[in-house]
Amino acid sequence: MSVFDRFRLDGKRLFITGGSRGLGREMALAIAEAGADVILTGRSGESLQKTVQDIEALGRTAIPVQADCSEPETCEQVCEDVLKEHGPIDILINNIGGRRIDVPVESQSLEEWQRILDLNVTSTFLCTRIIGGSMLNRPTGGRVINIASISGLITTPGIGGRSYETSKGAIIQFTRAVATDWASRGVTVNAICPGTFMTEPNQRWSREKPALIEKLQSQIPMQQFGQPEDLGPLAVYLASDASRYMTGATIVLDGGATLI
Repeated sequence: MSVFDRFRLDGKRLFITGGSRGLGREMALAIAEAGADVILTGRSGESLQKTVQDIEALGRTAIPVQADCSEPETCEQVCEDVLKEHGPIDILINNIGGRRIDVPVESQSLEEWQRILDLNVTSTFLCTRIIGGSMLNRPTGGRVINIASISGLITTPGIGGRSYETSKGAIIQFTRAVATDWASRGVTVNAICPGTFMTEPNQRWSREKPALIEKLQSQIPMQQFGQPEDLGPLAVYLASDASRYMTGATIVLDGGATLI
């Protein structure tokens, strides 16, 4: 087997939350290009359909699931339905998440706090428990990839919504803990910590807080933000046999932002 063959994902099936836009879309496309079929969730039917068409153009099967997986009951039901109708699943990417609010801690309501933790952490837990857990009884094992953030490692001055940093830090430790439990059972669990990428939410922040965004960019050693397609190759690596011996890792992809 050549080194490039180890990155192939032929015959594999991916389930990814939030796979129709931004970083999720690019990871779904990259993994499809490597040979896997894709089941993807998203809230927008239009963006789901566009991504499905682009995956099918690569010669792979794509199954859209229109749902808001930030709602725990919905997320749980989606995972159970996907396993029943489209399983088994070989690769899970827990991608949905976001800050969504700019509220200081002293003003943030319990409802807002819980909503962001459900979006980022509870969805990751549920998908890992149901989809990831189903991999444990398979001789081929599986791959779980959690999308955390450098905000789980550092903080950004000048913006509220600290439920985001809290939840992303929790995802990093959740990754390490589950990787420990599942390492001997053939399922690897790793986390990616992206820096600032110009996805739709960050484009919105750049309009609302241009000075903050400019400051963030100036503090990145590479002096530029990431592009969504930069994440695809890393996702392929973590989903493939090439990363067979890696588990519990937290991989930073940030242009050097956390070096300072």
